[in-house]
Order: sequence, then C-alpha cells, then structure tokens
Amino acid sequence: MIDCKFQEIPAEKKPAMNLNPCGRELTNCTIFLSYTSNLVSAGTREIIRYLVQHNMVDCVVSSAGGIEEDFIKCMAPTYMGDFSLPGKELRSKGLNRIGNLLVPNSNYCLFETWVTPILDSMVEEQKEGEKWTPSKIISRLGKEIDNPDSIYYWAYKNNIPVFCPALTDGSLGDMIYFHSYQKPGLVIDIVEDIRRMNSQAVYAVNTGMIILGGGMIKHHTCNANLMRNGADFSVYVNTACEFDGSDAGARPDEAVSWGKIKPGSHAVKVYGEATVIFPILVGETFASREKEFTEFYSKRND
Repeated sequence: MIDCKFQEIPAEKKPAMNLNPCGRELTNCTIFLSYTSNLVSAGTREIIRYLVQHNMVDCVVSSAGGIEEDFIKCMAPTYMGDFSLPGKELRSKGLNRIGNLLVPNSNYCLFETWVTPILDSMVEEQKEGEKWTPSKIISRLGKEIDNPDSIYYWAYKNNIPVFCPALTDGSLGDMIYFHSYQKPGLVIDIVEDIRRMNSQAVYAVNTGMIILGGGMIKHHTCNANLMRNGADFSVYVNTACEFDGSDAGARPDEAVSWGKIKPGSHAVKVYGEATVIFPILVGETFASREKEFTEFYSKRND
C-alpha cells in the first residue's frame, strides 16, 4: 500500500487529478483509515493522530464518539479505571465508564461550553449560504480546537477529509439537540457527504483500506470502494467472527463477492485487539518510513 502510494501516477490518470471534491492532492494510492470510537477513547488515539499529522493517510472514517472524544481529551483527561467498577457507584460520583476508562461529567460540560458558540456561528454562516455536512463540521471543529494533540486539528491542517455519517450518535448529537432549542435552524446534509466520501474512491488511482473494528465505519469505507469495483489493498483488524453473518465479522473474501475488494488484490484480516496490534503495525510500516513520507511530500510541494 505504501509502496504504491510512492509510485508515480500513470500519465493516463493525470487528467483526473483535480476531480476530488475535497481538493486533496492525488497520489498513486489513496489510503482510507477507519476506526471505531473506542480507539479514540483508548490510547490508540495518539497512533491515529501520528498518521494524520504526518500526512500518511488520505481519508478518515469514524463514528461520532471517535470525533468528540478527541476534542474532549484536549480539554480534560480521561482516567484509567477497571472493567468491573459498579455503574451505580460511578454514577453517584459523576463518572462515566468506557470499558476500563473513566470520564467525568465535567468533561462533557467543558465540551458543551466550547462547542455551543461554534454551533451559533454555523447557524449564522448557514444563513449566508454555507451548506454544512458532517465532514465540513468536523473540519471546522478541527480548526477551532487549534491544538496539536488533536487528530482533527491535523486533518484540517493537512486537508484530510473525515467522514462520519452518524455524527449525531454521541455527545456531539446531544449538544446539537440542546442547541436546536436555543438557536434552531442548523441543517446537516448527509447527501453531499456521501458524494464526497464515494468520490474519494471513484477518483483514486489505487486505494488501500485500513479498517480497525466493524459496524458503520467498516461498511462505509468498503461501500465507497465498491463504487470503483473494489480496493487494491485491504487490512482488517477486529475480533468479530464471520458466523454472525455481520459485515463486522466478514472476511475480505466476502467483500470480494460484493465488489468492495478487487479479486486477486492484497487483502488480509487480523483477528485481534486493535489497541495492541495497530501500534505494532504502524511501528513496523508507516513509522519506519516516516522519512520517505516527508521526502515524498516535500518533492511534490517543490
């Protein structure tokens, strides 16, 4: 996947170089990075940020928690707890448990204080003709957070589109709900975003998918690649089994039957826990080639 990215774009493909509606510069391999929200709650967030910060991926897909948790962590810490801590006791102390992690209620109050005036501005800008989509909102929030600890700050800086069709399914959705009573009128268009998302694959020369977890983020990425008759490179990391008949548990060969992965392409599924496996994978691949990425983009910008 990385080798393919560094190769020269074939001459016959160059006329299509500026067709991506997100305006990201085309390379010979467009890399999709998709992950479920728990990986941002966990320490894997820093690994994801590293890839986005160093321009190593071209398109990001996550669920709502994977968006808001990044911003919340810029405001206040998440604490280590235990998987067996009783909910009743935690609730009385104003703590929310994410697996073995603890998030105080006050963190969400800080998030609401930060995001509400931004939503106010979005409503006003909409009156002037701005059309908001989930990816545009995420980019705006990445700009506003202005914090190099944030994944989406770097996505904004490096013009890496971030897609989240279920943006309202989390704390950010709660804030949008509350805000709709204070200052109604915000409209979020998912139709424009499905065009923007699918275009990342349709106008690519080659594509690679790195998908951590299952559910919406996995299907959204694979379905976009269906629009180009399949990805050229695919890496799944999850613990789901195929016997559920779920898209989450499906092996790459099932995606071949749908046209989401090309027949005979390079595809693998790693059965394992992503917070353990993904840092190792990144360390042995992307991180070991950081100098090559720096030189690659430096030459393109000259």
